[in-house]
Amino acid sequence: MKVTIIYENHSGFRKGLLGGHGFSALVEHGSVRVLVDTGTDGRVLLNNMEALGIEPDSIDYLFITHGHYDHTGGLKALLEARSKPLKVIAHPGIFQRRIALKPRRREIGIPFTREELEGLGAEFVLKEKPFEFAEGFMSSGEIERLTWDRAVGYFPDGTKDPVKDDMALILDLGDSTAVITGCGHSGVINIVRHAEKVSGKPVKALIGGLHLIGAKEELLEDVLKNVKARLYAGHCTGLESFAYLRCRLGERVEPLHVGKVIEL
Repeated sequence: MKVTIIYENHSGFRKGLLGGHGFSALVEHGSVRVLVDTGTDGRVLLNNMEALGIEPDSIDYLFITHGHYDHTGGLKALLEARSKPLKVIAHPGIFQRRIALKPRRREIGIPFTREELEGLGAEFVLKEKPFEFAEGFMSSGEIERLTWDRAVGYFPDGTKDPVKDDMALILDLGDSTAVITGCGHSGVINIVRHAEKVSGKPVKALIGGLHLIGAKEELLEDVLKNVKARLYAGHCTGLESFAYLRCRLGERVEPLHVGKVIEL
């Protein structure tokens, strides 16, 4: 398994790569290529793909972790850059309309309609339950929440959004797994426990946004106590929370940046 970070807050150290709020990663295993999320801006996504030598038509599947704009904003541009349809694996709830109230009321859901994306070649496979969609690649399905989560946002009627569509990609490494999470809205402890339950294997690595930005010390200590996987943390993890985890765990915690390659 090889994971290449395509979209991240930090542009990395290679000329021509662009950073931006959002997340996207390419996973390669054998002859299969799965893109996880598309970041916020299609121009940034396609720029980084070109700079890293990744052809849009080379993607076999797109896995959407949840229906927020910073994980789906590049989807239309990706489809437009392709010459063939693309299977999109996601939760049935990704197209719910959702909003944020701070610092102002604004839309934070997918900025496109399902019909618009299907017209460009998206073939949606929307399932709530875990399932393997390619050899070595499993959708977590809806994640069971037995402890705290990090849900954010609201529905237009003002009720709190539990972000039930938050899912993770589980990668089979043989005797263990790696898990890619877009934002970790389900809570990183819940994500790891759920992945171990559905796969029957321990989680070796957790990659992506951990949504620990602004987390209190007791919550970070809970992560330290309950998550034994190697952490590749970026996006919404938060600088202060990343620094806390790095100080406590040392090199078991690594930062993400555009162009970073993780061999599993």
